[in-house]
Amino acid sequence: MILSGKSRIAGVMGWPVGHSRSPRLHGFWLQQYGIDGAYVPLPVPPDRIEPAIRALPALGLAGCNVTVPHKEAAFRLVDLLDPAAKRIGAVNTIVVRPDGSLEGRNTDAFGFRENLRDGAPAWDPAAGPAVVVGAGGAARAVAVALLDSGVPELRLVNRTRARAEELAADLGPGVPVRVIPWEWRASALADAGLLVNTTTQGMAGQAGLDLPLAGLPPATVVTDIVYTPLLTPLLKEAKARGNPVVDGLGMLLHQARPGFQAWFGLAPKVTPELRRFVLEGL
Repeated sequence: MILSGKSRIAGVMGWPVGHSRSPRLHGFWLQQYGIDGAYVPLPVPPDRIEPAIRALPALGLAGCNVTVPHKEAAFRLVDLLDPAAKRIGAVNTIVVRPDGSLEGRNTDAFGFRENLRDGAPAWDPAAGPAVVVGAGGAARAVAVALLDSGVPELRLVNRTRARAEELAADLGPGVPVRVIPWEWRASALADAGLLVNTTTQGMAGQAGLDLPLAGLPPATVVTDIVYTPLLTPLLKEAKARGNPVVDGLGMLLHQARPGFQAWFGLAPKVTPELRRFVLEGL
């Protein structure tokens, strides 16, 4: 790390924030490219998030990432929003503009799309419907990414149907989205071109996703946003069946690229060396 009186500083706000892989990820790029800058953890409790975000320009920070539980609060507190953040309803990246105003961005959809492109380059959005399990913030970002990619239909599957219906309504009228009841989840896979798990089911310490894969076509790409473990029970089962699988680590890596470029002035690359370095910290 190279630091001087002119160092560019960014960080990640969350509560807690000690588990975040972002300082390791951005630190790798800062060192690799020899940039005069630093990326630091910023632990901020929920009742202090507004003054913390407002203080970014006064403290001379270039901006920050925002993680759980602050993404929705950041959405309300910034001065302007990029189109992706408006559609998703959450902010994960804040950029301090030259005039001191705060721009809120959401790079999760970008990260998901780039990870899928890297991990399954043969996947064709037009090949069939995309099945998305979950209806939380991550599902919103994934849904936006898939609709923008041109999937013919988006099938939302969630234990609480009302949340899936709310997400479908928020995506707007005329959008090819269908809510599938949880009890019919297996039938939603019949002609799917892509299956995405956006829930925490399958994460280390949690039960695996309860989704029978018997009806999944052999060519369907299966991906999970969870990356601890790298191969979740869902991905292990899909891989054993012969389905192409994409782990969730790349989404974390790719979503960081736009923020790094905005703060430090250089477009970083996601490489095998970066993946290995971040995995060593898991």
